[in-house]
Amino acid sequence: MTANKPAQWQQSGLRLWWLAIIILVLDQVTKIWVAQALPLFGRVDVLPFFDLVHVRNYGAAFSFLSDQGGWQRWFFTIIAIVIVSVLAVMLRRQSLHYRWLNLSFTLIIGGALGNVLDRVRLGYVVDFLDVYVGTYHWPAFNVADSAIVLGALLMIYDSFFGSGAKSEANKSSS
Repeated sequence: MTANKPAQWQQSGLRLWWLAIIILVLDQVTKIWVAQALPLFGRVDVLPFFDLVHVRNYGAAFSFLSDQGGWQRWFFTIIAIVIVSVLAVMLRRQSLHYRWLNLSFTLIIGGALGNVLDRVRLGYVVDFLDVYVGTYHWPAFNVADSAIVLGALLMIYDSFFGSGAKSEANKSSS
């Protein structure tokens, strides 16, 4: 068996699916809690730079295309399902040796599935984490968004410092 092509799924990145499921469940539990605990547009002050809010995002990141009449719901759902499918195939093809890259893919999958479930079930994504400095507010986000961003950052980290970068460096020096 080579590092790139594991013979069994248990030796591949798919072994981390448990983490994607935990992210999906945590995301949905927190969204349900917020929707029940706070009225729409409600706010709870937590820290001088952080509040819990209850908002709906009908678009993508930063409410991109949120005012487009509904077609974007299915567009973003299809894109997310395609991305999840591609990442799942990549996880199956990668050895556990690529731990940071596998972790990044798993985080992105869990987050994408959390937001897809909202889009299919509700027609929008529930956002509730509000970080701000003074009067400047970062767009509200949720656990799924956090997992996606962390996964993307880990993917960038891996490209410079992880197993994939070391493998490429070894190939180019031979």
